Amino acid sequence: MSSLQTPVNVPVWVDYDRCKACDICVDVCPSGTLAMRFDKSSINGKIIDIINPNSCIGCNNCELSCPDFAIHVADRKEFKFAKLTKEAKEMAAKIKENKYMVL
Repeated sequence: MSSLQTPVNVPVWVDYDRCKACDICVDVCPSGTLAMRFDKSSINGKIIDIINPNSCIGCNNCELSCPDFAIHVADRKEFKFAKLTKEAKEMAAKIKENKYMVL
């Protein structure tokens, strides 16, 4: 998906042509929305995955931290984001403990 196209009704999306699978966005995500998945076609053998879009709180940490401008978060005026829950925090911690990979 080109970064020029904004999908409808999604809190966060990725321009996979720009993503180099550096893990930074997963590291800064407090809600367990993002994780890495194995991808043989990727240079690093993995790629970002939006595993739980319903838990996205719209904090923009991922978008602001991405060195390649590959991840984008919806505008708060156009999307109703989730609240940060205890379960979401726990999921984020488990993903980080699992070296950023999908559980």
